[in-house]
Amino acid sequence: MYASNSASQWGSPTAPRKALLIHGLISCSSSWEGVAQLLVAEGFFVVAPNLLGHAWRRGTDYRVSTLAEDLRPYFINDTSYDVVVGSSLGGTVALSLLPFLPKTKQVTVILLDPPLEREETVEMDKSWVLDAITNVKTAEELVDEFGWSRRDCVIAALGVSMCDRTTVEEIFSHNRPWSFSGLFKNIPPHVKVTVLAGDPEAGAICLPEHVPCNIERLNVRVLPGIGHAIQLERPEAIMDVIQLPRAKL
Repeated sequence: MYASNSASQWGSPTAPRKALLIHGLISCSSSWEGVAQLLVAEGFFVVAPNLLGHAWRRGTDYRVSTLAEDLRPYFINDTSYDVVVGSSLGGTVALSLLPFLPKTKQVTVILLDPPLEREETVEMDKSWVLDAITNVKTAEELVDEFGWSRRDCVIAALGVSMCDRTTVEEIFSHNRPWSFSGLFKNIPPHVKVTVLAGDPEAGAICLPEHVPCNIERLNVRVLPGIGHAIQLERPEAIMDVIQLPRAKL
């Protein structure tokens, strides 16, 4: 893996398949390390951008649509991806990217516990996030609290430390009302979307009832006992959604 101010990449650019991974709020591209390694082992070239407002990237407009527009360079020259995964805020960004996905191949889009309808809890959500960046926990504290690997906790602490209060406040203020379920109406014919929802009792924030019913090419899977950070707690659930080639007998 190597990182820059804008993205991290894993694997060979000549790999037969490509994946685009979009991180969540107060996170960073390196947070995909574990999932990216699993994908590389399956023959993927993996790209994970840093969203505006993260990893020291700054902007003035933090609407989700603007965060998505900022990723348009990753689709230049009709660059296409077999898999697009978005975690939390990155899930809503991925939804906004659906119209940009080149129609040259079938695309699997996986949304990890996306905050679809949070208007009623948006002030509470903002307070929690602001507290997280004001009182950044050490990797050791995160290990004790969540039981994640030390690697993932070091990266999580780094991601939080590279965000500031102004960015967080503007992300919340620029996206009112916080309502993104309507974006599911724009699923193109060549795209299949799966929402992996965690367990609210374990800290998840995507409620299955916020995902519209009876929409073609849209599936929802609930992961009992799994919290908000699905890519850290259950990365194999992501791999289960991806249609991997069958091994030759």
